[in-house]
Amino acid sequence: MATDTLVIGQKLKADKSWAYSDKSSHDTSYMTHNYYSYPAKFIPQVAKRLIEENSKQGDIVIDCFMGSGTTIVEALMTDRIGIGSDINYVAYLVAKAKTTPVSIKLLETELTQLQLDLEHRMNGKYDYYLSKSKKLVPEHDRIDYWFRKTQKEKLAIIFARIHEVKNSDIKNFLFVAFAQILKTCSIWLQSSVKPQRDFTKEDYEPLKMFLSRAKIMAKRNKDFFEKLKPEVQKSIHKHRKVSRHDARRIPVASNKAALIVTSPPYVTSYEYADLHQLPSLWFDKMKDINEFRKNFIGSVFKTEASPVEIHSATAEKIIAAFNGKKKAKEIRKYCVEMYDCFKEMKRVLKKNGKACIVIGDTHYRSIDILNHKIFIEQMTSLGFEIENVILREVTSKMLPSYRDPENGRFAKTTDKNVKLVHPKEYIIIAKKK
Repeated sequence: MATDTLVIGQKLKADKSWAYSDKSSHDTSYMTHNYYSYPAKFIPQVAKRLIEENSKQGDIVIDCFMGSGTTIVEALMTDRIGIGSDINYVAYLVAKAKTTPVSIKLLETELTQLQLDLEHRMNGKYDYYLSKSKKLVPEHDRIDYWFRKTQKEKLAIIFARIHEVKNSDIKNFLFVAFAQILKTCSIWLQSSVKPQRDFTKEDYEPLKMFLSRAKIMAKRNKDFFEKLKPEVQKSIHKHRKVSRHDARRIPVASNKAALIVTSPPYVTSYEYADLHQLPSLWFDKMKDINEFRKNFIGSVFKTEASPVEIHSATAEKIIAAFNGKKKAKEIRKYCVEMYDCFKEMKRVLKKNGKACIVIGDTHYRSIDILNHKIFIEQMTSLGFEIENVILREVTSKMLPSYRDPENGRFAKTTDKNVKLVHPKEYIIIAKKK
């Protein structure tokens, strides 16, 4: 297929075999994939298919924007070595738990003791354990902003008890269960992924929510543990590595990986950062929301001081359309950073290794931001050969589906004047020559 056909979205027809429209939420959240409601993650069926069609058993598969670790789980299940990294601590926490098979017996024993202890602390010696627990809760006004006093106190007791767990894998597992209930136990508007408070929201019982979540996750861990090959269970650290790294600094030696399967952030990645703020607050990984947002590639809270070559004529046209406004600088910064990411991908891939990039286009006010065309032009300039571009219909992603044309922000409304965003995405398959 010719490159000019590949880069023009209008000439591509959606490949229905990649939509998985027949899959229910149950089908796309098997094993450990339902541990945590991570925003904008792609479904495991997409990762698995890309891995199986573009690599072989024993190969190294990388996801440098690993998010919740979907690619790494599927690499393990298809007998590959999975290496994932992400700058976000919450991603690291979740991905590590999702890709770590925990002894079924040890976990069952720990959960039984945990429940007995917490029920005693909540109902028998609440004040005593509260005073001991408070010192572990970071002092941050945004915790009080999001949590009512009683909810914060009960969460603090649970949080402190998790810290007492000696087995690091089980402790990490429990921290993910804790992170998952934070939105429900806060006054964050339950029906919204946008950060907005609901002062009429009822108080859910934190202990009940936590124990229920941990038990659900334990069942999924059992499934994962039993399906992994015994040699992988016993030496998981040889078969997968997850870490906190910037995507421009992949922790892999040059010319080692056979495949990269990843979904980079969009220009509006600050919205993802907002969604991670509750666990980031509790785990003391966020001092200031604006500074926290700056860690994410494509953040609107950092701009390039002067023009830098971005290696994409399409990007230059889009930037020019914003007539020097702040959004133009934001897009340029994003493109500069993504170009650096593609350079790093090329470094770690071996000859004929492939990078599979899952990305959707975005729309800001009256301007289409053609991310897939920008990426293709940037990767081509680096010497990648574009083997294929697949247009995929997106049936579900945990992000709002509409954008307000006036301010460009995600919106909940389905008003006809509000533009649908991310209804489709592209899978770019590029080979290192």
